[in-house]
This record gives sequence, C-alpha cells and structure tokens, in this order.
Amino acid sequence: MMHGLILRTFQVFVEDTYGPGIWADIAEKAGLEVPDFEAMLNYAPETYSALIGAAETVLDKPAEAIWEDVGTYLVSHPNSEGLRRLLRFGGVDFIEFLHSLDDLPDRSRLVVADLVLPDLELTDNGNTQFKLRVGGGLPGFGYVMMGVLRAMADDYGALVLLDTESGHRGEQYLMVTVIETAYAEGREFELAAGSGGAGEG
Repeated sequence: MMHGLILRTFQVFVEDTYGPGIWADIAEKAGLEVPDFEAMLNYAPETYSALIGAAETVLDKPAEAIWEDVGTYLVSHPNSEGLRRLLRFGGVDFIEFLHSLDDLPDRSRLVVADLVLPDLELTDNGNTQFKLRVGGGLPGFGYVMMGVLRAMADDYGALVLLDTESGHRGEQYLMVTVIETAYAEGREFELAAGSGGAGEG
C-alpha cells in the first residue's frame, strides 16, 4: 500500500507550484474518483503509478525531474519549514547533515509511525566524496532525495556536485561531491522555533 502522506505531499506540491487547475487536470487524467488525498489513509500502489503517469503528461516533464522538484520543494517552500528544521537538526554543516541521513527513515517514523521510507546508507569515500544508497520500495524516492540534497546544499551554503546511478532491486545510488562547505551564505537557522523560543512548535 502507498501511504497517503506521500500522495498528499505530491498534491500540495503541484497545487503550490502549478496551481489548483493543473492539479485538477492531473487528477482527472489519473482517473482519481476523489481529487484530494487524505494524509492518514493508505492507497493502492496503482494510484501512485497512475498519478505519476498523468503528471508526466500534463506537466510535460519526465517523472525523474518532477520528483527532484518535489524534493527541492520539501526543503525550500515556506509550507515545509517543519521538514527543513528536522533536516537541519542533522548537523551544523552539509557534511554533518550527510552523515545524519542514515537515521532519517527512523526519525520520520517518530513523526508518522506507519510511514516506511526506503533505507538510506551513506558511504564516505574520502576527499569529500560520498555515496548515498537509497533502498528500493518507493519509486522515485531517489530523485526526491536528489532534490532534497540540492536544496539542503543551498540551505547550508555549500557547493556540491550530484550524480545518480541505478543499483539492484530498485536501489539507487546518489554520488555527492562536496566542493566547498562554505561557498555562499546559508539560510538563517535557529534551534528554537518561532519567536517564543523552544517552547513553541
């Protein structure tokens, strides 16, 4: 089954990025009986496949590019500040953040208990070169992580090169080369949420 939170996230991404009219076109083309997803429900995998196929047609973009845009949206859009904060707690710079990714599936389950994300496994190849293995089980998730990494690099002010290759059993490998950890000024980030300090949020 496909967790509704994933489909709901995709819906909100399309509505925020392209407008409700485009989402309505995608939902109609995908044959959705109800054009709104409930985050706490589960849906058949066929719904996911139909949705992505319809999005490719309506947006005139390959699925890989769409999913990478979703990853960027998850970090950079004001509606996703909570997720950005969760990711930023992973480290004080981009390399520390990379090393925290192994724990991301477990951290996500603390927020949504039945949300199962693919395993993430980082290998440090030395000379600021890393390989991130993204487990199979959720089509497109590797490209979402590409978008997340690209946006988080910007967030930290790091200059990185990203590449991807396919593995076995639906796995994907993301190659990350960190050229400069302090290439530009990163986005402001404080540990305390909101003006009232750590007691809020």
